[in-house]
Amino acid sequence: MTPHIGISTKNLKKSTSILATILSNEMTLYVKTRKFHWNISGNSFMELHKLFEDQYRILEAQIDEVAERISQLGEKTIGTMKEFIENSTLKESPKEYASQKHMLEELLENHEQLVTEFRDYIPVFDEANDAGSADFITGLLQEHEKMAWILRRYQA
Repeated sequence: MTPHIGISTKNLKKSTSILATILSNEMTLYVKTRKFHWNISGNSFMELHKLFEDQYRILEAQIDEVAERISQLGEKTIGTMKEFIENSTLKESPKEYASQKHMLEELLENHEQLVTEFRDYIPVFDEANDAGSADFITGLLQEHEKMAWILRRYQA
């Protein structure tokens, strides 16, 4: 059932399409962070193992919130790995096992990419009269900025 919340059907579709990309990126980053959590080794093993766990738990909660936002706007939520990969702007590295340094660099780069994309999406939501999604994405942006800041501190 289409919600009647002051957003046109066309704009609801635009918002949910962007949200599907965000969901796909969150899922891709979640899986990558879990992979790094499982495969971290070296001097800072336990510290980074726990850091990655903290971050994938945050991502897990965000994934659920994004999926629920799509549903609130009247659309079905994608939910297969194939769909996530097709809709993600983040890239995976199958069969590659990065060094600690590269794990930190890759996660930082991914968080910063998402922050940049979110900044581009906010005006689109505003133009679509979807203040709720603009506000929601601003909150996600702040979480990714914080996770990026933590990762960046390891490179100082």
